[in-house]
Amino acid sequence: MKTCTEDGVLVLADISGFTEFVTTTELEHGPQIIAALLEAVMRRLAPPLEIQEVEGDAVFAVGSDGMVVPPARLLDVLDGAFAAFKRCQREMEADDSCSCGACRSVARLDLKIVAHHGRFLRHLVGGRGQLAGVDVILAHRLLKNGLADRRAYLLLTEAAVGWLGLDPARADLTAHVERYEHLGDVRCFVRNLPERGSPPAARATAFTEAAAA
Repeated sequence: MKTCTEDGVLVLADISGFTEFVTTTELEHGPQIIAALLEAVMRRLAPPLEIQEVEGDAVFAVGSDGMVVPPARLLDVLDGAFAAFKRCQREMEADDSCSCGACRSVARLDLKIVAHHGRFLRHLVGGRGQLAGVDVILAHRLLKNGLADRRAYLLLTEAAVGWLGLDPARADLTAHVERYEHLGDVRCFVRNLPERGSPPAARATAFTEAAAA
């Protein structure tokens, strides 16, 4: 792999409640449950995105500019990933073949998705492809935010919203600001993810208009 700099979208899909789940449930089934949920999400993210890494309870995916066309299609991809997560979760809940704590605690888990658009460096570390750069750091930092009162949500940075070509008001997005050391204020937009993963009418309209632009 040649070292190169690219612009694109950085996506992290992170399972909420992971730490409590793995520390209070059986080792035999807990990791299997997390793996199944993450695999369901990955199948919907890629393609069009490229899975960069699985980071414990999170999937890190990237889409260089031109991989998601039109850019607003990304919203359907993210909604699809969340819907796949919920569908897999419901199937596990409905399976009463095992009464262990892990299998009976699946409902406590949820998914949050962060998307940022920026610049990153592709390079090799120990023979493996890695991404580096301030925007990569920022995307990961956004997983630790002030939205602890929300269970499942989509967080888009202002840069991502601009790349998507969205009107935040029509897309049912609420303005939100996070502040990080060395990175300063980061303006974002948030919306709760629907239980069934289907996009609200305002979001669907915003997608249609952005795609037509």
